[in-house]
Amino acid sequence: MLITIQYEFEAIMWQHPSPGGWYFVSLPQVMAEEIRSLLKSREEAWGRMRAKVKMGNSEWETALWYDTKQHTYLLPIKAQIRKKELFKVNDRIKTKLYL
Repeated sequence: MLITIQYEFEAIMWQHPSPGGWYFVSLPQVMAEEIRSLLKSREEAWGRMRAKVKMGNSEWETALWYDTKQHTYLLPIKAQIRKKELFKVNDRIKTKLYL
């Protein structure tokens, strides 16, 4: 059985600059370092790690991706959640993360 660890943080939502780029929040680097040191064995290909997320009134299952350039995990925010919660680029979003 996997132990669930909860993290809470606030981060600014940003959009990847490519045409039609995805929307993300980046985990704080100190938190990402801790997650990697404790849970790296849970990573799948390309640094993907399954997670459950709560933002606003929305909760869903997704995956984090480790970005070797930023040295942190990126959490994608799908359109359905952005629309429901009225999230926009540069909004500071409170996030609960369950790993």
